[in-house]
Amino acid sequence: MRIAMIGQKKVPSREGGVEIVVEKLAAGLAERGHSVTLYNRRKHGQPDTSDLLLRDRVVCKTVFTIDRMGFAAVSASLIGSVRAAFGSYDIVHYHAEGPALFCLIPKLMGKTIVVTVHGLDWKREKWGRFARQMIKLGEKAAVRWADRIIVLSENMQRYFMQEYGLKTEFIPNGVELPEIPETGARESYLLFLGRLVPEKGVHTLIEAFQKVKDDPALKGKKLIIAGGCSDTENYCRYLRRLAEGDGRIEFTGFVQGRRLAELFSNAYLYILPSSVEGMPLSLLEAMSYGNCCLVSDIPELTEVVGDCGIVCRVGDSNDLAEKLRTDPQIIAGYRSVARGDILRRYDWNTTIEKNLKIYESAVGVHKRHFTEAKNDKNG
Repeated sequence: MRIAMIGQKKVPSREGGVEIVVEKLAAGLAERGHSVTLYNRRKHGQPDTSDLLLRDRVVCKTVFTIDRMGFAAVSASLIGSVRAAFGSYDIVHYHAEGPALFCLIPKLMGKTIVVTVHGLDWKREKWGRFARQMIKLGEKAAVRWADRIIVLSENMQRYFMQEYGLKTEFIPNGVELPEIPETGARESYLLFLGRLVPEKGVHTLIEAFQKVKDDPALKGKKLIIAGGCSDTENYCRYLRRLAEGDGRIEFTGFVQGRRLAELFSNAYLYILPSSVEGMPLSLLEAMSYGNCCLVSDIPELTEVVGDCGIVCRVGDSNDLAEKLRTDPQIIAGYRSVARGDILRRYDWNTTIEKNLKIYESAVGVHKRHFTEAKNDKNG
């Protein structure tokens, strides 16, 4: 099959979970003999990836983008949709709700449409009213025009059934067994790793960490906050003001490669106190490195950690502080089972195969409907 993907910022990159998923999915499809074209956004100051051969059977193309908050995804998705509509593709696969706003364009040209909802993005605090309305319209367009909708959590599956009476396909992301580097900084810090946006709850984490500075189990341990801003410079400045004067808190900025592996490998505790999520790859990765994970009690996170992690009340810094004081032996116990549990339940090969089955099923149904409509017209 020939597949186009729209919605990612740029591949290859680790700018967000969507980008990692798209790259893994495209590589897996190519290994199985399918051709994939990725329509990336054009970002000011970054190299043009037009016609970049990422690997055999995977091509990256860059489309015109208005590089401003609220307009980048809309403009790139519109142009990508037009180009995909006139390309020789069997499947046009949209990633995220906002980009799906334009899924009717390739649909009108006979393409089969698949949409993966990585999260209910209109809930994210960084977006203004107009952007949220556009994202919500993208969700409705996906419900109306997509041949198949994929969701990453059972909670999102329930949402689409309750809101639209629509059955969606639940296909979680995957994770691989990582190589763990040897360093001497084992368990000397608590770790948050992700984009610095309000819904990740980093402000709640900083407040909680400042409440446990005298706890014996945490004596000498730092809080490392790893990640970059995502159109949220004001929030990032707020976080730094909140941590000002506390030498135990360190901001690293965006990390990847060996530095990323070292951070995951040596953490005492990985913390993700989010209020909104889809399925965070950072949480899957943290558990694959054998971390004990402390997460907020939203279903998208508790589904992942299961019985192998610690849960706190979302947005409650007092409860989070109490959970940071968890007995070190309990934390060690969770750490001993986390890796095996996550690798058993979340596997990339399974994820890719399930996506492929959705493609094949959707193409078959689409062609049958198209033929029936054509026969009715010729009557």
